[in-house]
Order: sequence, then structure tokens, then C-alpha cells
Amino acid sequence: MSSKLSQEHLQILDRLAIEVPSWAYGNSGTRFKVYSTPGTPRDPFEKIADAAEVNRLTGLAPAVALHIPWDKVEDFSALREYAQDLGVKLGTINSNTFQDDDYKFGALTHEDPKVRRKAIDHHLECIDVMDATGSQDLKIWLAEGSNYPGQADMRGRQDRLADSLAEIYARLTGEQRMVLEYKFFEPSFYHTDVPDWGTSYAQVSALGERAMVCLDTGHHAPGTNIEFIVMQLLRLGKLGSFDFNSRFYADDDLIVGSADPYQLFRIMAEVIRGGGLEADTPIAFMLDQCHNVENKILGQIRSVLNVQEMTARALLIDRVALSDAQISGDVLAANEIFMNAFYTDVRTDLEAWRASRGLPANPMQAFSASDYQSRIETARAGGVQAGWGA
Repeated sequence: MSSKLSQEHLQILDRLAIEVPSWAYGNSGTRFKVYSTPGTPRDPFEKIADAAEVNRLTGLAPAVALHIPWDKVEDFSALREYAQDLGVKLGTINSNTFQDDDYKFGALTHEDPKVRRKAIDHHLECIDVMDATGSQDLKIWLAEGSNYPGQADMRGRQDRLADSLAEIYARLTGEQRMVLEYKFFEPSFYHTDVPDWGTSYAQVSALGERAMVCLDTGHHAPGTNIEFIVMQLLRLGKLGSFDFNSRFYADDDLIVGSADPYQLFRIMAEVIRGGGLEADTPIAFMLDQCHNVENKILGQIRSVLNVQEMTARALLIDRVALSDAQISGDVLAANEIFMNAFYTDVRTDLEAWRASRGLPANPMQAFSASDYQSRIETARAGGVQAGWGA
């Protein structure tokens, strides 16, 4: 069988690197229950060990995102060295202003300057962590807003958010960036302070070139054309990072591509069209998932493989033929070209890609056949490290 992926395609695929989130390996659950699972890490070092196992088997996950305070350690330089010894680096630093009682009515947008000060100082601490870990990105997601009309001064909150972000941004140094994530609802239901890409874009554009938008694929209303948003942010030079996951209803945080593989394909098609996989891309690809019922390491392996597969299929779009069909107004031909790439089975090619790099042809089977899971279950009795929902 001849290869469907050209050498040029394979060279582009070599650039695909996906950060895995430390919290995906911790205890997690639904909105109602947090589940304990055998082998749960007892500290951030063990989370990184699990992440390194994903990279060892897939060659796709060379960085681990951290969450503060969930991943606080006494010596972040030691954590950085530990990660490097395992063949990975420390990636995005995620802040947390959604668990303290002080933040009930907001953090960076709060009416009380003392609460805002606390929230700002937390982000400055996160930048200190970035200095120690060599991390490039500070990611900010805010669970802020209101539940009832009249409850809050929405314009005043935007003004306070702008002031808070400006102080945090001013602390960044060198190549460090801020990425502002948006979410259209939850836990605030009447209004959310950063509900959409336009609000995030407006806030970061006022800060400077090192402030970008983070797009979480699960943070959109049903029917939203996410690939259009991807295109627009790439066009504007403001797409800083992805949080990849999948959804059936709301922010489900499921394995990316599990609910709608075609959507993932369409997103990656726009990433490629917009130069998001070029050598100098500014985009950080990351997973943000909550493995409630599945094995956590296998869940991360499956996710990075799904992103790679849909990226490979998107690379197969005949761009010249597609452009000709679009210009001539041949609707059905254009759609057929698009669909032909989506339906192409590239799994054999990707197995060959892995074999050429000394990786197992089937990372899922390789992990299941190994003794890694049994070893961590024996060694980590009582591990309770937090993940989303914990």
C-alpha cells in the first residue's frame, strides 16, 4: 500500500507538539462526585512521570502544563530538572482564582480592591513560577460573572478586569506571554466576564503583542463554528493557544475528537491554512480534559493520537484543487475535496511514522501491555492529587 502522506506532510507533522495537563492524571469527577482511582499521583513529580510516559509512547507530548496552587512545590527548579531528566519540559502555568471563598463575587473583577489585590498577587506568583520553570505562557481563565440581571455592574467589571490584566501583563519578561481563555457560561449563568473570543480579543489587544487568546474547544454554545473563530484569530495574529477537548452538551472536557472527529478535522484544516503549524508558529497546543471513568494515562494517549490523526488528514486536502473549485463556485466539488481528505485512513502511515522514530506502532496497546499501571498502583497507595472537579 502506497503512503498517503508525503515527506513534506511528515515534516509538518514532526512539528506537532501537544502539552498534556498535570491535572488530567489526578483525581477527578463530575459536578457531583470526585472519584479516586488506583495509581493516582501523590505529588506533582508523579504527575510529570505519568505525562512523560505518554510522551515516551507517542512522541507527541513533550511538555506538561502546571496548575497553581495544585502543583505547588518547594523547589520549582528541582521539578524542572526532574521533568528534563524524563524527557519533557514544563509548559503553560495555569492560575486558579475559582476555589477561594474570597472569589465568590469575582477575583480580577471584584468590587473590593483587597480581593483584586489578592487575585493579582496570585498571578504575579504564577509568573515567579514561570521564571523558575522556564515556562512561556501564563494562562488565565476566570470563573467570574453574575447570575441575575442587576446583580453586577458589567461595564465596571470590564474596566477592573482591564486594570488587573494590565498589572499582570507588565510583570511578564522576555518571551513570556499571557493567554486569556474564554467560556460562554458556568459557573456564572446570567453573564460571564470573559464569555467569548471577542471579549478576550478586546482585552488582550489593549495589552500588547505578548497577550493572546486561548481557545478551549469545549467552551462554546452548541452549533458554534469554532473553525471560523480559529481562522479569525489566526488572521488577526492573536491565537496563542488551544485547550483541546470534546463536548456533547456543555463543557464536558471529554477526549478530544470523541464527540465530533469531523469538527477536530475542520479546526486543524484552518490551523494549517492559517500557518499554525509552520516552524515559527506562536500557537501552544494543549489538552484540557477530565478523565472521570477512563484510565487517565490511556485517555491522554488517545487524545494526542486523535489530534495527530486529524492533523494528518487535514494535510491531505488538495489546496490547489480546492481553491480552483471555490473560485469557480463549484460547491459540490469543493465539498468533495474536503470530505475526501477527512475520510482518508492515515493510521497505517502514522504507524510507520512512529516506527521510524523508535515508537510503538500502537501506543495504546503498548501501554496496556506494559507494567507501568500496575507499578504505580502498587507504589502510590493513597494518592489524592487533584484534577479538575477535585
